[in-house]
Amino acid sequence: MDDRSRVEELIGRPPQSAFDVVVRDGSADPVVLRNAPFLDDGTPMPTRYYLVGPDLVRAVSRIEAAGGVRSAEREIDPADITMAHHAYGAERDAAIPTDHDGPRPSGGVGGTRQGVKCLHAHVAHLLAGGNDAVGRWTLAHLGHDHNVLDGLVPPAPVVALIDEGTP
Repeated sequence: MDDRSRVEELIGRPPQSAFDVVVRDGSADPVVLRNAPFLDDGTPMPTRYYLVGPDLVRAVSRIEAAGGVRSAEREIDPADITMAHHAYGAERDAAIPTDHDGPRPSGGVGGTRQGVKCLHAHVAHLLAGGNDAVGRWTLAHLGHDHNVLDGLVPPAPVVALIDEGTP
């Protein structure tokens, strides 16, 4: 199965933009996508990195459901969150042609300019090579789900796990 068909299967709809698979699991299945800065219809796409690996999506969803977004905002230095947003936006904006004359995507990780909106987007950014404190915090809180990182290509960054496994 080609990547486009597999991604459609994973997200439950056809992808709406060009993308590259930048992280795969041990069986070469897509885990993280790098989206084009615009959808196929020209609409700005603020989400540069998208987590699609089902096991990791479920594990991060459990952290979010347990209050992870609020916990991450409380526990992580706001300057580190801001730095991730700026780096994410700059990387996405660098993919936009300099002569583009129209609406542009805005915001940082997950399209927000401050704070934490979506742990999945931060994890995707981190796994794609970004310096993302929220992504690191989330991986540290995987607890018993930490094995979802095994076999990723490229490998996930090493983080110390938090004992309780959830926020």
